[in-house]
Amino acid sequence: MKKILLITILMLFGLKSYAATVWINDARAQFQTNSLVILGVNIRTFNAKDYNKNGIIEEKLDEERGNFINAIDRLDEIALQGVNTIHLLPVTPVGKLKAQGTAGSLYALNGFDEINQQLKSKRSKLSAKEQARRFIDEAHRRKIRVIVDLPAYASYDFYLKNTSLFLTDRRKAPIALEDKNDIRVLNSGSESRINIDLLNEYKKFVNLMTELGADGIVASDAYTKPAAFWKDLIDYARALNPQFLFLAEATDMDEKPIWKEIPFTTYDKLLNAGFDGYYGGYSRLSDWQVANQLYEQVIFNQKLFSKYKLIKSCIGSFATYKSVSPMLINGAPYANMIAWLNATLPVNAYYVDGIQSGDDYMYPWENKKAVKTYTDDNFYFAQRGKIDIYNFSRKPGASNGEVLQNFVLANKFKYMMNQLMPDANFVPLQTNSVNVFAFARSNKKNSVIVIGNMDFSNMQNVKVSVPHLNEKVSVIPIKIADIPIVHRNRINTILAPGEVHVLLTKDFSIK
Repeated sequence: MKKILLITILMLFGLKSYAATVWINDARAQFQTNSLVILGVNIRTFNAKDYNKNGIIEEKLDEERGNFINAIDRLDEIALQGVNTIHLLPVTPVGKLKAQGTAGSLYALNGFDEINQQLKSKRSKLSAKEQARRFIDEAHRRKIRVIVDLPAYASYDFYLKNTSLFLTDRRKAPIALEDKNDIRVLNSGSESRINIDLLNEYKKFVNLMTELGADGIVASDAYTKPAAFWKDLIDYARALNPQFLFLAEATDMDEKPIWKEIPFTTYDKLLNAGFDGYYGGYSRLSDWQVANQLYEQVIFNQKLFSKYKLIKSCIGSFATYKSVSPMLINGAPYANMIAWLNATLPVNAYYVDGIQSGDDYMYPWENKKAVKTYTDDNFYFAQRGKIDIYNFSRKPGASNGEVLQNFVLANKFKYMMNQLMPDANFVPLQTNSVNVFAFARSNKKNSVIVIGNMDFSNMQNVKVSVPHLNEKVSVIPIKIADIPIVHRNRINTILAPGEVHVLLTKDFSIK
């Protein structure tokens, strides 16, 4: 019924779609209008073939790890789910010394200008680069943009080959991060004197991405390098392609260096250096208990972005690869809440593969001794409740139909909102409960009203004040269990724990 309703709404507002015959990178323009629906993807697991369902890919049993060729088979699926951008977790070679996990962490970089051979299909004669290029081309054919993760650190293997590129401590030993012995900190220099040798390595990565046809870069832990370093790299990339997107993995929560010798650049300086956006600070949603905390984050970002001449934005960073699965935090209601907030807030939607169907990222072999390893780690290292980036493991996914339906509907509704209301404002609405958020996105013609219960234990009888709303206003339920009562500037409704309601009003504006 909800699918039929949404299709009817799309027809009601007369939306049209246009097919492009030649791919032209528009990642920056789409990001600036909050039009991206991004799915974080680990190619190593994206379409892995785990036939015996034990969670680990065993090639001796003719199982197949995820690779660029079999990943193409999932592109139609995610396109139908409303995804229009893929964030590829690192595709560069990984280290095998002092490693974590039996395949090595994706973020333990072992070279800037090559493709990880682990991601190459043995069933194809194409080189790893050619397979990566084919995957990106196939994504573009489906109007899916591809942005690629640029790791912040490098592996111990890379350190042994390039010692001059790394920071060292007083003992002249390379700096390793706490609990991450597989990576070492690169020496990017300072604001007054950046490390040109390292910058040239990063330019190799940009050249590789340009060669592959990628649409942008996500800079992991961007705050660990000077703004001047990023400005030079971004200027270099933009000279090759003005639409090349740069997204900084940084938030307003990053307030101090993770190590005293490591540079620290605040999120605002990263934006000033040329980044199109940052992670936005929404990862705190699970800790927020009152609606004002959500409003404050939205308003904070709006004020922040208004300071820059070029348009900036952020992603709905409610759940990234570093986050515990929403299913383990507050179950399906929390996953659904994330989907509808991504759809209706002034953000680019962001998810990690598996979240759309309710994966809890629990692996039965987690941290047990491995049967086979490709590194010097004999254990299946994993972070509990987080997507695996350390081993050759199963394809992410589950079978929660409710979560998948909300994911698809929310993404399609976001597309509709961006078409109908590209200039929509953000208006917090007053409610009778501090635990219930209510806000409107509105322009001169239409309004969307979103109401959500942040209390995942108790039901709420909710009263929402909406100026000038009355019984004559046409209210179309989008995501709702029971039709609310509209009466004298107020909406009355009942919300189950964690439930979100979304309403569309036509020819009604909220200021």
